[in-house]
Amino acid sequence: MERRTIAVIAPGDMGGGVGQALTQAGHDVVTCLAGRGAASRARAERCGFRDLPDLDHVVSEASLVLSILPPASAIDFAGDVAAAMNRAGAQPTYMDCNAISPATTAKIAEIIGQAGANYIDCGIIGWPPGRGPVPSRFYISGPDLAPADALAVDGIALKSVGEAVGRASGIKMLYSGLNKGRFSLFATIATAAQAMGLLDELGEELSSSQSDTWKYLQTGISRLPADSERWWPEMEEIAETFEAVGVTGDFHRGASWMLRLMAATPLAAETRETIDQDRTLAETLRIFAEQLERNSK
Repeated sequence: MERRTIAVIAPGDMGGGVGQALTQAGHDVVTCLAGRGAASRARAERCGFRDLPDLDHVVSEASLVLSILPPASAIDFAGDVAAAMNRAGAQPTYMDCNAISPATTAKIAEIIGQAGANYIDCGIIGWPPGRGPVPSRFYISGPDLAPADALAVDGIALKSVGEAVGRASGIKMLYSGLNKGRFSLFATIATAAQAMGLLDELGEELSSSQSDTWKYLQTGISRLPADSERWWPEMEEIAETFEAVGVTGDFHRGASWMLRLMAATPLAAETRETIDQDRTLAETLRIFAEQLERNSK
């Protein structure tokens, strides 16, 4: 395999895992840590990233730039990279891997195209490479997908879904709409049960009729606040995706509301690594209910 210089912005949970898989395969993985916190710097070092001083250096050295960010940052970052390309006179392929709607990815494709660079639409499904029981799936679409071949490494499965930009993001929106939307629905029901004083009764019924659902409520809801700040904008992107084809976005605007509620609680300061594993469902829902009361004042 030919060694490539690949930029991964930024080395968060997913970005760090992707970068590590690429370095282990022999690629030179670069990033820019300007303005990033100590946790990001430590993760980048642990995963084998090479830090560059600014985006001008990134686009000058890398042949492929991967944007792996919270969805709300995707457009602004693409603009920053396009400006760096213009200053540096370099046009690496730009791959947006964020949880964004087909309409948003089309806007980014236009921004990158104006800088003269190739654009690949990408939707990532699954755990970071090496974490889950199966490889992370990178759905890709666009007119020139050849540069993405460098990502065909252990822990990553590339899946082309055609030449049209937006198809890869569409797959991500559909999958996330089901998966994360379902988690948000469970949290909404449980919060309502807590507010109505019926959590124990609901739990008794679910334990006999839907034991898997009750098990998730008990073990999974307390983990959601750590992801809530990143997930609520994703629900808005899903709503926009569905509305663009005439399907209601109300389900996922409701999911966004629930995740915003979580993001306003003290629990949102947790990370996946620092979640209180001993916190019970009732304790978590009590904190949600307290936030409900604050919101109503």
